[in-house]
Amino acid sequence: MADQLRADQVLAPLVDKAPGRRVPRTVDAAEFAVRAVLGQQVSTAAARTHAGRLAAAHGEHVDDPAGGSEGLTRLFPSPAALADAGPESLAVPRSRRDSLAALTGALAEGRIDLGAGGDWQEARLRLAALPGIGPWTVETIAMRGLGDPDAFPATDLGVRVAARELGLPSAPGALTGRAAPWRPWRAYAVQYLWATSAHAINKLPADQRRNRR
Repeated sequence: MADQLRADQVLAPLVDKAPGRRVPRTVDAAEFAVRAVLGQQVSTAAARTHAGRLAAAHGEHVDDPAGGSEGLTRLFPSPAALADAGPESLAVPRSRRDSLAALTGALAEGRIDLGAGGDWQEARLRLAALPGIGPWTVETIAMRGLGDPDAFPATDLGVRVAARELGLPSAPGALTGRAAPWRPWRAYAVQYLWATSAHAINKLPADQRRNRR
């Protein structure tokens, strides 16, 4: 992966500066998919707030005696729990409720498989067929949930800003074309692009960045 990305004169300095950068995965692809929808067109902080409200309203209560005052109190709700709750109970804008209802219903019924060993391209097609699920959401889920090393959210604002500042095309179509030589490791290239931003997470020590992502 590193050798292939180093072959690009734009990426080579980024790879040399931080060799071994990896793509952060998730332990629960279904939860991540829900959180990705919650994160559409809002800030990270707003997405966290929405996720916390979902967990508080629909998550299973757990006791964490060793956790102190900030211990675990709720599990994130399963797709089935959210599907049973009904879209009207989700405290998000109506269009987002429709997307969440369609997603959680498809996950709960097994019409979309985000599990290990699932077909990545089939999952992409089924996700994209849901209302309100666009390329950014599909590719973000493919990268973090499915673990596709070639997932490429070309419409992501952070990716586009980084590309522009590095002298790469920032329009999604042109950037996708320019990124063709990075295949099949474009998800790793995304990590290097994101790391060029002034986002606060990039100023944390490496061990804290891994824990936050």
